[in-house]
Parts: sequence; C-alpha cells; structure tokens
Amino acid sequence: MSDRSDIMANMAQGMSQGSPHAREMGFELVSMDGRAAIMKAPYKDIMVGDPDTGVIAGGVVTTLLDHCCGSAVHLAMTEFKIIATLDLRIDYMRAATPHKPIFARAECYKVTRSVAFVRAVAYDETPDDPVAAAQAAFMLDSSAARPSGGKGRPTGEAR
Repeated sequence: MSDRSDIMANMAQGMSQGSPHAREMGFELVSMDGRAAIMKAPYKDIMVGDPDTGVIAGGVVTTLLDHCCGSAVHLAMTEFKIIATLDLRIDYMRAATPHKPIFARAECYKVTRSVAFVRAVAYDETPDDPVAAAQAAFMLDSSAARPSGGKGRPTGEAR
C-alpha cells in the first residue's frame, strides 16, 4: 500500500473510530476496496426504535449510512481534505430484521474540486434486499487552494 493509500485508509477507518457517537454505537469498518467501504453496526438494545418488535431505529441506519459514505469519500480522495455531509437522501424500503447487525456499503463514484458524490445501501442479509438506499453529496474543504490560505477573501476578490 502506498503512503497515500495508507493515509486515506486511516481516514476511512476514522469515520468509525474517530467519532464518539460511532464508537458508542459500535460501528466497525469491515472492508475497503478502491472507492468503496462496508461498515457494520451490531445489534444493541440501545439502538431499538420499537420495543415491541425489536427493530433498529431509522436514525441508526441514517447514521451508519452517513459514516459509511464519508469513509468511501476518504478512500476516493487523492489527498486529505476535511469533509462534511451536504446532502443525504435516504429511501427506507423495509424494517431491519430484529436482533441482526446492519451493514452499509457505500461507493464514491465522482469527486470534483469541491464535492464528492456517493451511493450506498444498508442491509441485514444481502445488498440485494436493502433496508435502505442512499444518495449523498459531501463538501470537500478547498480552503488550501485559495490564495489567502483559507483566511477570508483573497486580495482583490469582489465582495
């Protein structure tokens, strides 16, 4: 693995281990392949949204998809940049199976100078029977490319 690959893989892993919320939920980066990441959320009682059925709350699925998408963005970048979720659209297709972990697979399919685009699915058995599907856009910090080094407007820039 090259130095760049190591750095991006560490950043992708940081999406599950660097966030206190993700650590509390037990998110785990399962695999990385090119521009794709797979993450896992174990089944925990604190994640249940409906105590009568034992189904994991939709917010857990949303958070898992967001973190997995962020990991895929880091894998796709050629240099480290701070990222932030701009847009995350999720279609929920069915309830997750109670007492089973949830997985998310995300792939970053396009990176521009300032935005990265990702597709993802959340599933409990197979990606072919998703719990939810997502489409996301992430802002990439481009302040380093600005002449002022990211501090305010460059000299002579219109207001």
